[in-house]
Amino acid sequence: MEGSSNSNSRGFNTSGVSDRNTEFLPVERLTTRSKPSSHVDEYVRSLFGSTSTHKSGEDDSLGIDPFVRSLEWGDVSLRQWLDKPERSVDVFECLHVFRQIVEIVNAAHSQGIVVHNVRPSCFVMSSFNHVSFIESASCSDSGSDSLEDGPISQKEIGSSRREEAVSKAIAIEEKGVYNKLLERKIEKLEEEKTQPFPMKHILAMETSWYTSPEEDFGSSSTCASDVYRLGVLLFELFCPVPSREEKSRTMSSLRHRVLPPQILLKCPKEASFCLWLLHPEPTCRPSMSDLLQSEFITEPRDNLEEREAAIELRDRIEEQESLLEFLLLIQQRKQESAYRLQDTVSLLSSDIEQVVKRQLILKKRGSSLSDFSKDDHQYTSGQPLMSFQANEEPSAFLASRKRVRQGILALENGVEVDEESQGSTLLESSRLMRNFKKLESVYFLTRRRQMKAAASGKSLTRHSPLSSENGRGSMIVSEKSSVSNPVAPKAFFNNDSRQGGWIDPFLEGLCRYLSFSQLRVKADLKQGDLLNSSNLVCALAFDREGELFATAGVNKKIKIFECNSIVNDNRDIHYPVVELAGRSKLSSLCWNSYIKSQIASSNFDGVVQIWDVARSQLVTEMKEHKKRVWSIDISSADPTLLASGSDDGTVKLWSINQGVSIGTIKTKANVCCVQFPSDSGRSLAFGSADHKVYYYDLRNPKIPLCTMIGHSKTVSYVKFVDSSTLVSSSTDNTLKLWDLSMSASGINESPLHSFTGHTNLKNFVGLSVSDGYIATGSETNEVFVYHKAFPMPVMSYMFNNTDSMSGLEVDDASQFISSICWRGQSSTLVAANSNGNIKILEMMT
Repeated sequence: MEGSSNSNSRGFNTSGVSDRNTEFLPVERLTTRSKPSSHVDEYVRSLFGSTSTHKSGEDDSLGIDPFVRSLEWGDVSLRQWLDKPERSVDVFECLHVFRQIVEIVNAAHSQGIVVHNVRPSCFVMSSFNHVSFIESASCSDSGSDSLEDGPISQKEIGSSRREEAVSKAIAIEEKGVYNKLLERKIEKLEEEKTQPFPMKHILAMETSWYTSPEEDFGSSSTCASDVYRLGVLLFELFCPVPSREEKSRTMSSLRHRVLPPQILLKCPKEASFCLWLLHPEPTCRPSMSDLLQSEFITEPRDNLEEREAAIELRDRIEEQESLLEFLLLIQQRKQESAYRLQDTVSLLSSDIEQVVKRQLILKKRGSSLSDFSKDDHQYTSGQPLMSFQANEEPSAFLASRKRVRQGILALENGVEVDEESQGSTLLESSRLMRNFKKLESVYFLTRRRQMKAAASGKSLTRHSPLSSENGRGSMIVSEKSSVSNPVAPKAFFNNDSRQGGWIDPFLEGLCRYLSFSQLRVKADLKQGDLLNSSNLVCALAFDREGELFATAGVNKKIKIFECNSIVNDNRDIHYPVVELAGRSKLSSLCWNSYIKSQIASSNFDGVVQIWDVARSQLVTEMKEHKKRVWSIDISSADPTLLASGSDDGTVKLWSINQGVSIGTIKTKANVCCVQFPSDSGRSLAFGSADHKVYYYDLRNPKIPLCTMIGHSKTVSYVKFVDSSTLVSSSTDNTLKLWDLSMSASGINESPLHSFTGHTNLKNFVGLSVSDGYIATGSETNEVFVYHKAFPMPVMSYMFNNTDSMSGLEVDDASQFISSICWRGQSSTLVAANSNGNIKILEMMT
């Protein structure tokens, strides 16, 4: 094979330039091989600074130090390869390596360039025996190979090019990679200290080994000096030495052309050729052309071609094996996905079959429902066909009221309901399709939870966080709708209700989600103190019957309004039926669920007050808090018990009758909200500025029964959805739903849902819960309503940015919803914003 012949071999490439190091060549990586000699020419010109063939834009290709690039590819220096203790001499391999180096040196000499650094540490070996010339970090450090009297200072070249490479590497934002690779090299050097040939020692000795006799006498380096260095390199290729001491002795003897006996016996031809290159007289050494034309180089060419072909075939086989391994890995992963998908489809098929069976049962009883509908004239009079008492079974089988009425009307007329049309009606809901992925994820979450509970022998029917409180269904009804249904057969909804534990909670959530689609303004509360600039409403609260609601805020007043009069009377200004004046800004309100006229408030001075609304007077003041009280709550189960949370880091329990605290829970952070569960006075939850929600059993107030961790900012509100489910609001822009039954370890880090859609990053925007619906404010001046079953909003309503004094709309992006409260278990709620605007809203289909 001639040096100019084409070769595609990965094992023996006579070009002397590794494919991995084509960054030394013109800018773009070569996709096809040109003549190797041209590769070497370009390589040498780029390496030794010849600019005749470079364009300005090509300088960037030299931005990475070749030493760094070689490390990045995982290559090793020729020095490391030579000094491997286990290395055995392979004649063809050594000749192949030597010939590549000879071609590189020959290309440099043909351009009048003396290489100087023909040393193993300046060459890189790839995994397929590709040899590339680099300037290693040791080249300029030793300094002994610098030709100060020569035409080019090698130390200057190495130092300047390395500094340029480093600076360019930093400029192209690869400083981190560069440093990382250098660290890797340093680690390797540290490891090599314990090896037979410590790299630092060998590099220090290498310079003297590869210095020609004429250079020792002060003459400048010439092409003949490079030939001498090739002789030393050839000797190292064919004479591996097992120890460092023997290496030093052998190389010192080589300076006097004394070769070890083993090389003379085993490789006489190579030893003779080596002595020719090491001749002390430069003129007696062969030229590069003589060297390339010698039988030593040309004779094994045929064998090299055969071996090259064999290695190329091996490399191709390895490539195919790599591709096969890659494809098998893809196949394995896709099969795993297919198995999971098959399980999912099987689960869906089972659930579909279960729902179809339920549907058939309902159809069989359709005639009795039709007879019942004909006997009952509520439907024709405009009233809802049915609603449910709190002690009846779940109404989860009902879809939205509109679709239920359509189905009943079809049954009354004797028309069979088309299943496909019902399905299409459901799918045509833009809201459902828009949130299809989220609904799907909730379905699978519900199923996994149900299967996990079934595997552990538990049931989700009673305490499922997606079912109604205490496992009982209830349906939000308007104030005008009937709340009784004495004729509806209980068994109709009770049949098979326990066979599909996942169906009831998921279907109920889906129906609730689709039942309402918008919030409508029923009334605007127009207050009489328009000249008061401090109208921020901090708290809203309804009394136990939902007849009266109270407002309080920075105006230091508690105002009591009658809800129905505001809704029914279209007046210019609404006046409160009772107004109570405080001495400080008010932060929270809470009605007593037992004593209708009793209301509690807290203020910014840390005082908790009890008021008698009927007599319009203050009953009790409790002043044990040292800082602002953010929140208060009166227990529904024990109406004599009140809890308060303060900036002083304490939660206090108060006896309303005695007007004194009866217990204190100390925390390390501000307490922003407190809440009793509706069915117990022995438990309490509160949220803190440390981003956590705490749930305590008040009979053991030393440690929390459960700590809920998941928020990333202050917890501003907590509300019980039911006895085992809690929702928390935070200024991290989320609401989180927690299942208290999942906190056996005392720590709960996995909320059931994270509700997102509203904006809440710095203000307290209100939170209220009613029959599974969760209402919250937003810093976009909007009210958002969620259902506990799904993490996306059911509906929202935007407040107009209206100035409370002039009544005109203004462009004020700073307005936000500041408080919100449901009217009992109904579809009506009251919301107020930071500008003092109060609206009574109702959920509509």
